[in-house]
Amino acid sequence: MDEIRDKLRAFAEERDWDQFHTPKNLVMALSGEVGELTEIFQWLSTEESKKEKLTPEQCLSIEEEIADVYLYLIRLADKLDIDVEKAALQKLKINAEKYPVALSKSNAVKYNKR
Repeated sequence: MDEIRDKLRAFAEERDWDQFHTPKNLVMALSGEVGELTEIFQWLSTEESKKEKLTPEQCLSIEEEIADVYLYLIRLADKLDIDVEKAALQKLKINAEKYPVALSKSNAVKYNKR
């Protein structure tokens, strides 16, 4: 992830885009990319959204949009000095406590709605 972060920094600096990469702007761009990813799945049924049912073109589009989301997320974390891996591991711990296996297994109801 450090290599990607560093390449993103250089990419932005070479283009003098760092001035535009404020947290607000990056979150807005990230939201737009999530919207583009969502659009691919918007009118698919649950069954049609499964990997084996997607066309090669859809798979490529999904891959590209996931990459865009990932890149904006890394750039945002960089600008806010957040260690994404550390934050994700911490969030996994929190979720394990919020959703104990005994109460959550095979249950899609949110923990605070039971």
